[in-house]
Amino acid sequence: MRWEEKDLLRAAEKLGHEAELIQVTKKPLWINDLKEFKDLDFAFQRCVSFYRAVASTIIFEEAGIPVVNSSRIIMGSEDKLYTTAKLAAAGLPVPETAVAFSREASIQAAEKLGYPVVVKPIYGSWGRMIARALDRESLEEIIEFRENMQSPHFKIHYLQEYVEKPGRDIRAYYIWGEMPAAIYRVSERWKTNTALGGSAVAADLSESQIELILKAGEVMGGGVLGVDLVERGEESLVLEVNGIPQYKNVVRVTRRDLSSIIVEKTVEQFKK
Repeated sequence: MRWEEKDLLRAAEKLGHEAELIQVTKKPLWINDLKEFKDLDFAFQRCVSFYRAVASTIIFEEAGIPVVNSSRIIMGSEDKLYTTAKLAAAGLPVPETAVAFSREASIQAAEKLGYPVVVKPIYGSWGRMIARALDRESLEEIIEFRENMQSPHFKIHYLQEYVEKPGRDIRAYYIWGEMPAAIYRVSERWKTNTALGGSAVAADLSESQIELILKAGEVMGGGVLGVDLVERGEESLVLEVNGIPQYKNVVRVTRRDLSSIIVEKTVEQFKK
């Protein structure tokens, strides 16, 4: 278990709830007979693997056990293309983004966006496999590399304008309609993910930024989410939404007991 799972267990017990740990890799989950877990009121999904998370969530949901977050939210937030399209359709500010299915179309998109451009996999986290093309030559090399990768989703080229950040971006936490904590992820590198060496610093957000975070959470279906923003001057843009967020560093620098807030607000939600 990671720190988050251990702390959720601590918070549940502190608040007087009985919690059961389910390690999905230890034994099979029977689709037509999940009686072993029939007494659960709900479950938190904390699998690191996206595919294990979705599969196990679907099994529990179809057995009548609510899961936070739902399979729909997990699938939607994992897919950067879906997330960006959904946020943009709702009128939320996102970086200018194009999706291309060939090298030629990728070059057309990049020339309109203007170099540098950011090329992202539609699935993935922790800043992995994200590349910055500084010019046409480097973009062609990135696309060639992606076109020869085995996974077919790498042949969907998600290209985004490069936003010149002020040495940081924002990771905020949406919990059932509230925003209890946020951090700046600070780095001299263009990728500010803490998994890649970025430093976590408590954030002091404006009312407009908080409103944007809450709107993004609602658009993606609510629940417990991580919302990433990037600042461009006075404007903030939504970059991504995370359906199974980690928050160890957030608790460390903000001193907010996010696990207790997550448990308490989720129990309140299901009591309605």
